[in-house]
Amino acid sequence: MEANLRPLWAIGLESDTAISGVDVALVQTDGVDIFERKAEFSRPYSPAMREAITAVLGEKGQQDLNYLRQVEEQVTQHHILAVKELLDTQDMSPRQIDVIGFSGHTVLNRPSQKLSVQIGDAQMMLDAFGIPVVNRFYQTDLASGGQGAPIFPVYYEALARPFEKPLVIFSIGGISSLTYIGANGELIAFDVGPGNVLIDRWMQQRLGAEMDFDGLWAAKGIVDERLLNKMMQHPAIIQNPPKALEREDFLQLLTDVEGSSLADGAATLTALTGEALVQACEKYLPEKPVQYIVTGGGAYNPSIVKYLRQHLTAPVKTADEVGWNTMCLDAESFAFLAVRCLFGLPLTYPTTTGVEFPLSGGKVWKK
Repeated sequence: MEANLRPLWAIGLESDTAISGVDVALVQTDGVDIFERKAEFSRPYSPAMREAITAVLGEKGQQDLNYLRQVEEQVTQHHILAVKELLDTQDMSPRQIDVIGFSGHTVLNRPSQKLSVQIGDAQMMLDAFGIPVVNRFYQTDLASGGQGAPIFPVYYEALARPFEKPLVIFSIGGISSLTYIGANGELIAFDVGPGNVLIDRWMQQRLGAEMDFDGLWAAKGIVDERLLNKMMQHPAIIQNPPKALEREDFLQLLTDVEGSSLADGAATLTALTGEALVQACEKYLPEKPVQYIVTGGGAYNPSIVKYLRQHLTAPVKTADEVGWNTMCLDAESFAFLAVRCLFGLPLTYPTTTGVEFPLSGGKVWKK
């Protein structure tokens, strides 16, 4: 590990849980302060790539390791093309970049077994550019008794320093998570429940659509309060933090809304995403937040944001509304975490993953 903190240029990459594509960001940071954030964009996956990644999620991917490796190479190549695009758009050479934060795509997450599997070949990335690469962000925490995730709260704390506190950041991807930042920077974070995964899967099954675009179907429907209350008793939702969850934990809940109309099912599943976050705030936070910030794909679903605004007393804003790039925050986070890894700074804490003490992590690949 390097000893002296100094600003570095870091590229961060994130393959989101919704499997929509690779988000990429360029950040200048010393792992404590953020000096510049730019060149943020997404490189979408093709339908074939999304299908291939979906085919190796969970236990399925462990049953054919040769196919898993093929998908890993495809995913890595997609990330490499994203880095090339970033360098081209910024007119930068690889020599100007200090590190790449490359987590890959999470295909299996079993914190109780100290297991988290990401596909993404760091050696391929290193060979493509000669830039040091950091991956395996979760494994040190898991091996030390933590949940491995959420891993982004330390970046959120740095990003939110100018804002009034206490505040909460909701990250709504396939899974939703909550980060509480207290007045003195103290952190509480944990996964909460389903984010977009059930809504997306419902729309795919019933309409052949990727998602409920702009929350329009949910807005047309009526929430089935009886089903909502039943689904809120799902073990992964009522489980006390610290906790890290995955999409597959919740897919069985789709059977609860099978008899609903398209609109009512969308409305009820959308309410589930919002209600799990609302109840988590009521149950686990030491102080009432003065504001809430919504990021991830859920920030682009007006029906989710509306539900939160109707059920929370403090202002609820999207990340874009406070000047952040909603879709690329996770990519920024991996850039930030990669620099912290180089300097040996903590990535996870007792109040974010349940690990015993603040812990650094990540594996560094260099020529």
